[in-house]
Amino acid sequence: MSSKEYIDSLIKKAKAAIDKIEGYNQEQVDKMVRAAGKIVLDNARALSNEAVEETHFGSVESKVAKHDALGVMWDYLKGKKSVGVIDYDPIENVTTIAKPRGVIAAVVPSTNPTTTSAFNIMIGLKGRNAIIVAPHPNAKKCTKHTVDLIVGELNKLGAPEGLVQCIEEPTIELTGLLMGAADLIIATGGAGMVKAAYSSGTPAYGVGQGNLQVILDEDYKEIERMVLSIIGSRTYDLGVLCTGEQTLYIPTARREEVLDVFKAKGCYVLEDQSVIDKIRPIIFPDNGPINRAIVGKTPHAACKILGVDIPEDTTLLLIELKKFGKDEPLCREIMFPVLRFITYDKFEDACAMGRTNLLIEGAGHTSIIYSTDRERIVYCGEQLPVGRLLVEQIGAAGAGCTPENGLPPTLTLGGGTWGGNMISENLQYEQMYNITKVSGLIKDFKTPTYEETWDL
Repeated sequence: MSSKEYIDSLIKKAKAAIDKIEGYNQEQVDKMVRAAGKIVLDNARALSNEAVEETHFGSVESKVAKHDALGVMWDYLKGKKSVGVIDYDPIENVTTIAKPRGVIAAVVPSTNPTTTSAFNIMIGLKGRNAIIVAPHPNAKKCTKHTVDLIVGELNKLGAPEGLVQCIEEPTIELTGLLMGAADLIIATGGAGMVKAAYSSGTPAYGVGQGNLQVILDEDYKEIERMVLSIIGSRTYDLGVLCTGEQTLYIPTARREEVLDVFKAKGCYVLEDQSVIDKIRPIIFPDNGPINRAIVGKTPHAACKILGVDIPEDTTLLLIELKKFGKDEPLCREIMFPVLRFITYDKFEDACAMGRTNLLIEGAGHTSIIYSTDRERIVYCGEQLPVGRLLVEQIGAAGAGCTPENGLPPTLTLGGGTWGGNMISENLQYEQMYNITKVSGLIKDFKTPTYEETWDL
């Protein structure tokens, strides 16, 4: 069977399955969504072990904890309308009806293969779609196991064959063919893959690259809280998350105060610029892609590759930068537990430097501010080109999956046109269905006069 014939067979099964669930009501749909999330959460440890063993990225315990996101997802999804009439506006006399998108190609990364697969399947099923998962070749076994667990639970509910499928031996060619044949793509992964999704000719939701800028306001009091939040977030899954903090802006007058707290928590501060000059080309050879040898490694293991001697129990590596933007490659996203810091004299300067770094890499994604000054928080939100600005929050969870803020929980964070994406918000089930607007005449409508129309 040729590659095209293989993908065509998956698409054919998926379309047949969609036809069979077209008449499902909301209760039937939600039972499938619940089953998909619960079975993966219930097998979190086994799947996490498999993911680390297969990909060599991250830590088992972090990945186990990451599966808790599926419970947050289900709690958010349950009870929400996604079938048939989902809204009626009696004033405008418009009825909104939800209909499936069709076959969704879900391209998942090696850094987060199991939970991303489950999340994509959950929101896809919520819209009565069929989902075909395209694993990363380096994570094909754990991804396939995740999909198999979900399919087993759907079978118990009487769901049709082909509703959820997985490419068993993924290749770039097969993923490309799938993206071209599907009705919608959810693309989570590297910039090249996301660009390929948008170039496929199929409508696609991709994600922007992370490079979180963290601004500490001059008057912020809870330094230890900030430090503990950053350490917990930046060390989570050994730094492979796109939502990890990357560059911290510290008021010059508070430099030593802040660094002392980091040091007290087991962090190592690298200030010697001659050493930093030596590690820069190792982290980003020829200022190109990141050196994959350091991705998802502990600070000590990464520093052995970088030729820097630090204590084995170091929690987080801090690097002081004297430059930013295009003149400093180390301001880019680095995927192991490392945090760069830059000092500033004026708050506006911190926002300007953060903006510059984001426009080099990470625009559209997320940033964080530690401040209690409403005016400064809003100013920062106005200046930074991001879809999410978190206030006094942990990057790893706050951007995408916590019940403690008002953002829709997700594992796919849109970066807007800044990041070359269709959406700047958090991807959720609302993007997983087409809508029909049934529009009636507005009762007692009165045409405005010329003066009324143009009056300010």
